[in-house]
Amino acid sequence: MNTGKYIFAQLIEFLPQRIFDRIVMKYEGNKYVKHFARRKRIYKEFEIEGKVFAFDSTTIDLCLSVFWWAKFRRTKAGIKMHTLYEIQTDIPTFIHITEAKVHDQRAMDEIPYEQGAYYVFDRGYFDLKRLYHINEIEAYFVIRQRGNLQYEVINEGDTMHNAGGVLSDQVIRLTNYLTKQKYPAVLRRVTYYAADKNKTFVYLTNNMEMPATQVALLYKYRWRVELFFKWIKQHLKIKSFWGTTETAVRIQIYSAITAYCMVAIVEHDLKLHRSTYEVLRILSASLLDKTPIKELFTKEPEYVADDGQLTLIFI
Repeated sequence: MNTGKYIFAQLIEFLPQRIFDRIVMKYEGNKYVKHFARRKRIYKEFEIEGKVFAFDSTTIDLCLSVFWWAKFRRTKAGIKMHTLYEIQTDIPTFIHITEAKVHDQRAMDEIPYEQGAYYVFDRGYFDLKRLYHINEIEAYFVIRQRGNLQYEVINEGDTMHNAGGVLSDQVIRLTNYLTKQKYPAVLRRVTYYAADKNKTFVYLTNNMEMPATQVALLYKYRWRVELFFKWIKQHLKIKSFWGTTETAVRIQIYSAITAYCMVAIVEHDLKLHRSTYEVLRILSASLLDKTPIKELFTKEPEYVADDGQLTLIFI
């Protein structure tokens, strides 16, 4: 990345949105502009105050004959990596490793909840008692409804003739005896139609103030934690393990997560405007180089006269 592009990436943050959109359209093929535009678009779309987290898990398969302590099924072993992922910064803030047979809902008890923060869950985490705990500590959750809930409608919001894909916006109270015992407070039920997928989603949340479209948008960005799982399995060495004990496996996973976080922090603090994978690749190729980190991404390539000989370039 040359100096001109770097300065351009630094200044683009302060441009008016109208001019910014034109630049993005004109240079849509530029990977640096695309990367920066994606981050700015996330902050622009969220009209809420507070941190936004997505919580999910991924299963790492292991060989049963070698990792016998992680027995999952009759002929299979594995572990689960439960991850609390901050959407705005693309950084995992909490990792909880368990055996693969541990149910996802049990991992919700280990989350270090913060007052005023938003937590987005898939419907596999639909546990009314645990969701009510989030409500009690004055945090917020967004989750897809699972099953057929029995409820009464207390208030019906105006959806402005399904504007923005919102089909209904209701404040409800659970009426079934068991569910009412688990969650005695009121809930907000938002029905949203996603035109791009031709599918209808039903979300539950304890936030009564933010627009219904923001509820759907919060859940939409839950997929970023899925991209994190895919990225870390592809680019960091956690598919093959150097040790076979439980401690060795945990150390290797935590080391991989630490490497990812350090690279993400370097990219954010130095405003490199490159993908985390690209930064990691360049740093791994420059471990013995004494050049300052920022210069690795900003210095101009040196001109070498062509002497007619073939040369090898190591990257």
